[in-house]
Amino acid sequence: MAYSASGLHKIGGASGVNLWIYQTADAIATVNTAGYFNNSANMLNVRDLIIVQDTNTPTTSFVSVLSNTGTVVDVSDGTAVAETDSD
Repeated sequence: MAYSASGLHKIGGASGVNLWIYQTADAIATVNTAGYFNNSANMLNVRDLIIVQDTNTPTTSFVSVLSNTGTVVDVSDGTAVAETDSD
């Protein structure tokens, strides 16, 4: 699939660093590809944190914006959130 701006929502921010949530059917391996967030380059700042929720395979990862040239956005590989329920 491709990036969809309708899936990206700002949760909050302070001192120029923002927290976002992004819901998509794309796997984290697709989302963390350089250029995936290019259509939102005007909104994302370096060091912003994005919570990525894969709606196809219920997983959650944290990625941070590593670079943004104004046209090309690159995010980190992602840190998976352990989603376990042992009860």
